[in-house]
Amino acid sequence: MENEPKKTVSEPKRTDGDSKEKVIEPKRTDRDSKEKVIEPKRIVIMGATSGIGLAVAERLLADGCRLGIAGRNAESLRQLEQRWPGQVVYSEIDITEDKAVGRLEDLISRLGGMDTYFHISGVGYENSTMATPPEVRTMETNVTGFVRMMSTAYRYFRSHGGKGHIAAITSVAGTKGIGHLAAYSTSKRAQQTYLVALEQLANEQGLSIRFSDIRPGWVRTPLLAEGEKYPMLMSVDYAADRIIRGLHRRVTVVDWRWGILTALWRLIPNRLWVHMRLNTNLHLK
Repeated sequence: MENEPKKTVSEPKRTDGDSKEKVIEPKRTDRDSKEKVIEPKRIVIMGATSGIGLAVAERLLADGCRLGIAGRNAESLRQLEQRWPGQVVYSEIDITEDKAVGRLEDLISRLGGMDTYFHISGVGYENSTMATPPEVRTMETNVTGFVRMMSTAYRYFRSHGGKGHIAAITSVAGTKGIGHLAAYSTSKRAQQTYLVALEQLANEQGLSIRFSDIRPGWVRTPLLAEGEKYPMLMSVDYAADRIIRGLHRRVTVVDWRWGILTALWRLIPNRLWVHMRLNTNLHLK
C-alpha cells in the first residue's frame, strides 16, 4: 500500500503532486554510486511532482536519463527542469481529462521519443462511510486515467518499432479487497490486471514491449496523514531505490517485509478474508 486514509471525506491528495513541498536532493546511500541502475534512456514519468515520483525522477536524472515529466503541479515540474537543464521537458497533465492523451503525445515528441513509460500518478484514501464522490474520484484517476495513459503509451510503442517498456506503481493493496479502502484496493488490482492484459496483447501482436508492475507498501509521502502511525512504513529514499531496481523485473513488491505479508494474504480464502477485521490504524488524506 504505497498510499492510505483519513476517516473524513475530504479531497484526496494525489501522488502526481498538488503539494509544494520543499525539494531535497535525494540521499544515495543505498545504491552503488559507481554503478548505474538503468542505462541512460528517454523516460516519461507521469506523476513526478512530489513524493515517490519526484524521488525516482531525481535518481534517473542522476543516472543520465532524459526525462519527460508530467503532473498537475506545473511549478514543481518547472523547478525540476531548471535544476537539470537539458535533461528535462515537462507538461502539466491531469490524467482524468480527455486532453491528457494529446498532451502526453506532445510531451513524448518534445522529448525526442520514448523508451520507457513510467506511471506513478494516483490517489488513495479511506472511505468507510462509502460516500459516492470519493469512490468515483478514485476510480476516475486510478482506473480511467490509468487506462487512458497506458493505452496511449502502448499505441506509441506499437507504432514506433514495436518495442519499449511500460512500468507502473500499483500497490500491495491490490492483493486483496480491503473494506476501508474499497475503491483504492479495487483500483490497484485493476491496474495489475490491465498490465497482464496489455502484456498478453503485446505477445499476440508480436511486439517486444516489456512490462513492470511495482507494488510498494506504505511510503511516507504527502498522501499519508501527518502524525499517524503506519506499519512497516518506508522512507521515500528507501522505497525509491528499490522501485528503480524494480524496473528490471516483471513484478516487484517493495519491500521484502511486504512481500512476506502479501504472500500470506494470498493464502487466505476469500470466504475467510471477508470476516477478518483489519486493525490497520491507517489513514489516507
